[in-house]
Amino acid sequence: MPREYRLPSQRRTRLTRRGRLALLFAAIAAVAAAVMVTLLPGEEAPETPRRLLIPEGWRAPQVYAAIDRELKLPPGSTKAAVATAALPLPAEAKGNPEGFLFPATYPVTSKTTPGELLTYMVRTANGKLATPAVANGGRTQGMTPYQTATLASIIEAEADTRAEMGKVARVVHNRLAKSMPLQMDSTLNYALNRSTVDVTLGDTRIDHPFNTYERQGLPPTPIDSPGLAAMAAAVAPTPGDWLFFVTVKPGDTRFSATYEEHKRHVAEFNRNRAAAGRAQAGPRAG
Repeated sequence: MPREYRLPSQRRTRLTRRGRLALLFAAIAAVAAAVMVTLLPGEEAPETPRRLLIPEGWRAPQVYAAIDRELKLPPGSTKAAVATAALPLPAEAKGNPEGFLFPATYPVTSKTTPGELLTYMVRTANGKLATPAVANGGRTQGMTPYQTATLASIIEAEADTRAEMGKVARVVHNRLAKSMPLQMDSTLNYALNRSTVDVTLGDTRIDHPFNTYERQGLPPTPIDSPGLAAMAAAVAPTPGDWLFFVTVKPGDTRFSATYEEHKRHVAEFNRNRAAAGRAQAGPRAG
């Protein structure tokens, strides 16, 4: 019967007194060195980054002003930095970062520069436009990433809720397919550097590249910073035959396939606005 083979017994290595003292002194030296590194003269604790929030729908001038404030720079510093920042923008942008200053929360320290922050924002936007859902959807719709950003910026400005974004996108796609002017108030507001629902007949007749009442197709550039939800809606619109929409009152946006139906909704919008104006004015002495 074969005998069981056993490994030779190993004796535990025992440190001599001199060895124990050497280890003790080495440990003390390591702790002392760590304390010395921590307390070296002139050394400062790592700076905790601050947070800069860029909301969805902000225009480039709003982003520039927010960066100037956060970095404690003179007004106009960030806007001036665009020319030298070598931002990774698509060629269609022609150096204009509108639509590519992605809305998010960004870390900022005392060493952050406007160029670095703008580059971070543009790279983030490029990354979102390159996500499979957005990129593949854009190719299916025959749109470049820049066109996707432009359409998404309109959706961001026009939709009251995320649930409405797909329907707003469908209206835009349907109008483009029929060679109809988009007739978006948001693009007029961008042209006039304002934000209002009070668009007049005279406004719709101005000679301006962003007047989508007079000019067909998408505007020449995005009109704000769209988020990922708006980008996704731009390339995957909700199925429907709508050509018009109007927000009759907060939380109540009506989408219509015919102009007659749309006119009824606009009339209701006007009645609601008139009633709200009378309520704000209060009772008049008579």
